[in-house]
Amino acid sequence: MHVLQKANPEYGIFLISEFDFSKRINHRSSVLPYLPPYSPQNRPNKPPRRPFFATRPRNTPYLRWKRISWPLLRYRARSRAKAGDADLPSSDNQSMAESIDLDGNQNLQEASVALHNPRARRLRSLVWKDFTKKQKADGNYEAICNHCGKKFTANSRSGTTHLRNHLNFCLSTRRTDGRRRGKKQFVALRSTTINNDDKEGLGGSQFDQEVSRQDLSRMIILHHYPLDIVKHVGFQNFVRNLQPRFKLMSEEMIIDDCLKIYENGRSKLSEILEMLPCRVSLTIDRWGSNYGVGHLCLTCHFIDNDWKLQRKILNLLHFGAPPTAEDICEGIIEKLHDWKISRKVSYMCLDRCEIDQVAADNLLLKFLRSMDSLHLNGDLFHFHGLAHALDVVVRDSIGQLLEICDRVRSCVIFVQSSHEKLKRFQNAAILTDAPKTTLVLDDSSNWRSTYLMIATVYELRNALKNLAEYDSDFSFPLSDVEWDDVKSVKECLETFDHMIRKFSAIRIPTANLYFIDICGILLLLKSWSSCSVLIISKLASQMLKSFEPYWDANIMILAIASILDPRYKMRSVEYFFKNIYIGDFEAKIKVEGIFSCLRDLYSEYVVHSAKSRNGQALLCYTSGNSGCPGLERGAIGCSQSFSSHFTLSDTRRGLDQYLQQTMSSQSIKSDFDLYLEEAVYIYKDGPDDSFNVLTWWMLNAAKFPILSLVARDILSIPLGNVTKRIEDRPLSLYLRSFDPVSLQSMVCAQDWLRDEMEVCFCSQRGVR
Repeated sequence: MHVLQKANPEYGIFLISEFDFSKRINHRSSVLPYLPPYSPQNRPNKPPRRPFFATRPRNTPYLRWKRISWPLLRYRARSRAKAGDADLPSSDNQSMAESIDLDGNQNLQEASVALHNPRARRLRSLVWKDFTKKQKADGNYEAICNHCGKKFTANSRSGTTHLRNHLNFCLSTRRTDGRRRGKKQFVALRSTTINNDDKEGLGGSQFDQEVSRQDLSRMIILHHYPLDIVKHVGFQNFVRNLQPRFKLMSEEMIIDDCLKIYENGRSKLSEILEMLPCRVSLTIDRWGSNYGVGHLCLTCHFIDNDWKLQRKILNLLHFGAPPTAEDICEGIIEKLHDWKISRKVSYMCLDRCEIDQVAADNLLLKFLRSMDSLHLNGDLFHFHGLAHALDVVVRDSIGQLLEICDRVRSCVIFVQSSHEKLKRFQNAAILTDAPKTTLVLDDSSNWRSTYLMIATVYELRNALKNLAEYDSDFSFPLSDVEWDDVKSVKECLETFDHMIRKFSAIRIPTANLYFIDICGILLLLKSWSSCSVLIISKLASQMLKSFEPYWDANIMILAIASILDPRYKMRSVEYFFKNIYIGDFEAKIKVEGIFSCLRDLYSEYVVHSAKSRNGQALLCYTSGNSGCPGLERGAIGCSQSFSSHFTLSDTRRGLDQYLQQTMSSQSIKSDFDLYLEEAVYIYKDGPDDSFNVLTWWMLNAAKFPILSLVARDILSIPLGNVTKRIEDRPLSLYLRSFDPVSLQSMVCAQDWLRDEMEVCFCSQRGVR
């Protein structure tokens, strides 16, 4: 009698046994082999090659039974599931079996046959700690999130990736085990660095009240937001909707956090400056004098160990009254001692037009000379910011243009005097196809606004000429000669405006970038001073007179920095000096003076380097003879006859003698001489503006060990020094509300944090 026994439907397995009631067989103790008959549910025409056993016989090893029988069981389960015969009731605790008579008697027999699958998968993934797996009515499985209740498919072929991704985005997740899933968390400036793979900001980082509090303080410092922003209703609603668990702080707590950020930044910068092997340059800018309170901003410029140009605000010196030279000098010296860089200062720029520079400079120079820490006894200590120098040159010479400026200004005032006249001018501009620009009235105290007025008037000259023809009220038009003068003045002022803007746009303002442009300005002024146009001749002569003091003060540093540019070396100095100075003899004297100054500076670095290296100066040897003098048969002290007294010490002594003979035939050259003898570097990777001289010196520092130290100090001098005038950068009402200590903390911390933000931004975009 054939009996079909229905086992656990979870696996879709049906056990078929053959019972012979004529024999007393214990079904539980032994199972007969079974070859399934042909049926659509079984493999057609391909019976199994081996019999299988639903339960392991007593004398059959487990592994052999598992290898033979279970693959067939799994195949049969899949076949019946595909045929739709797996819709059978099941129980979690036991398997109820029904016996069905295959001969058609429909006899049901209960059998408590429990089948255990030794290869059933266990839930090993960590995601199941946050999900619950349940079986649905159709036999499929689903995973339910323990935090938000969302349901996902959980069949064996679904995997767990979609469950893990849900945990990263589930805002209701409460994890106390501290495990990190998904995106990487940042420790420093987490709010300012965003992963490129997480552009929507949906990372699964765990909320941290302390980190968010620090981010709020950084935001207030970076953008100068008012401290009472935490009291604004709109900001409170924004924070509440963004993160309800974030607790806003009071203004006093924010001030304390800002001071902590400043102290941390100060300690880091102090450590960097203390370990810095090179020199630093200082600049001083004046802030906030329009309100009766003086502040001096002390800024440090240097090249770090990665050959990156750094600019850091050190202090904001406060003076209750207009400071004297002694006050400025004492304040600077005190801050230099606080930062421990008093012996590392080599160059300084002071604002000539706003403070008593000569007296303060002399006092500070005298102090640094007494410490014996300046190169060349401080002959190169002082320099002027070139952008500021050009601004002063034009400002002092603009008085030569009063007449033509008044004529142009009167035209602008007439057009803007009434709406009707402005309408007439616009109609005239349409008739003449004039550019769509607006006339600008200048501020007589700012020459750049005067230049803008002259430039716009010249562009609309045809409209003004047309206006004079049919408007009788416009009775003072400019003549053709005056329009020529306007054009010449515009081109002259445009040169200086373009140069100042160019200096402002330099991303890495190393000192080698200014020599060619400054020499070009001097050549233009000399050419204009002999021009046939009277107004330009007078203007250029006055500019040349104001420019020469800045030229004499800065030309030494400018020329040395240009020589340290491997693209030019001595070539640029020789070329421009031949064109600037009258006669070859004068030009030669000037070039020799530059070369002698650079060699003296290099010699001081050699002495200092020899002391730091225990007296071992770095020199380069070049052979004057291609042969090997002294290399003879008996050079090492041995003869043709064998000597039993020849030892290793004799060999060493012979080597010393050979070295002495070789050195006597060699010429000793420094890396400075080798640098100048080599051909100029031809930059082929792009335009000249993209050349980074610091990268070149970093790659060649080992080849020129001493000269690279000179280049590191010279190239960091901020010759451009693009600073705003005092009236252009007064202290805001927000900053003036702080006491001097808090004000310095906010200004310095903002500068340091902004540098960190720029580093993060450049690293994300791959900018060097």
